[in-house]
Amino acid sequence: SNLNKEFQSYVASRANIMNTSVGKVAPDLKLDTPDGKQMAISDLKGKVVLIDFWASWCSPCRKENPNVVAAYNKYKGKGFEILSVSLDKQKEKWVKAIKDDGLIWDGHVSDLGGWQSQAAATYGVKSIPQTFLLDKEGKIIAKNLRGPALEQKLEELLGA
Repeated sequence: SNLNKEFQSYVASRANIMNTSVGKVAPDLKLDTPDGKQMAISDLKGKVVLIDFWASWCSPCRKENPNVVAAYNKYKGKGFEILSVSLDKQKEKWVKAIKDDGLIWDGHVSDLGGWQSQAAATYGVKSIPQTFLLDKEGKIIAKNLRGPALEQKLEELLGA
C-alpha cells in the first residue's frame, strides 16, 4: 500500500540521517562531474572536506556561496577541499551557477536527480543548503557550518 511505502521511505531516511551523524565515517558517493567524469568522496581522503549540498535554484545556497568561496581561497593550500553536490535537474543551469558564483574548485558532482538524488537520499538531505565537514580520515566532524562558523572551524583544524 502507499502508506506502507511512505512509512518504509521515512524509516530509510531516518536511518540515513543516523548514518551521517557527527562521529560517523561519511558514506562514500561517486557521481558525475559536469564534464562526465566520476568523482568520489574517497578521492579526497587525506584532506579536510566540505560536502556542500546545494542547487542553482536555491537562493539561500547562492547567498552562502561567497562565504564558501572565501573559505576555499583561504584554506585550499592547507589541505581543504570542497565537494559540491548539486540537486539540480538541468545541467546547463548547474554549470552556469558554478561559473556565475565563481566556484573555482574541481569538486562539482551531480546525478541531476533533483530531490530524488541518490546522494541526497544517502545523506538524509531534506533541505538545502546542507553541509558536512569531514576530517582527513573521512569522519564527519561537523554539520551545517556556514559563514563565520565554517571559517572558525577550519581555522581550528588547519590554522590561520
